[in-house]
Amino acid sequence: MRGLLGAYVAPPQPGRPASELQRLWGTPNARHVLPEGAQRLEYASGPEGRTTWMVDVDAVARVQQARQVSTESHLMEVQAAAPMPVAELQRRIGRPGDVRGARAGGQTWSWRYETNECLWFQFSIDAAGIAQDGGFAIDWRCDAPSDARD
Repeated sequence: MRGLLGAYVAPPQPGRPASELQRLWGTPNARHVLPEGAQRLEYASGPEGRTTWMVDVDAVARVQQARQVSTESHLMEVQAAAPMPVAELQRRIGRPGDVRGARAGGQTWSWRYETNECLWFQFSIDAAGIAQDGGFAIDWRCDAPSDARD
């Protein structure tokens, strides 16, 4: 993760105060409510970025754990847990980098992640706000015609 000045800053260690994390990493992109007064702080590297850190802090604002969630293995875990409400999906992997309309009034949400391939992870969101299913797909930026005559 890059800190406020752009230099690499190591993930926070359990037991450290959340104020220290915010001093080094800045304001989180989102805050997600967890049980017993805890919060999950989302630090995404931006809509085009490939990393999202989720840092869980307890009710007294101490770091409990930090996890980089934009990995293929974690995304597969989330995929296996579907269907789920979109709030739960965002608690698990953060805000999408791209949102597009889909059939029947739903949407397709997409996230870039750490990979050497030109892929992203997508989830189908139905009109009721339920994340129905997810999978890996070719990033539309890479799906250009290979022949100028196409």
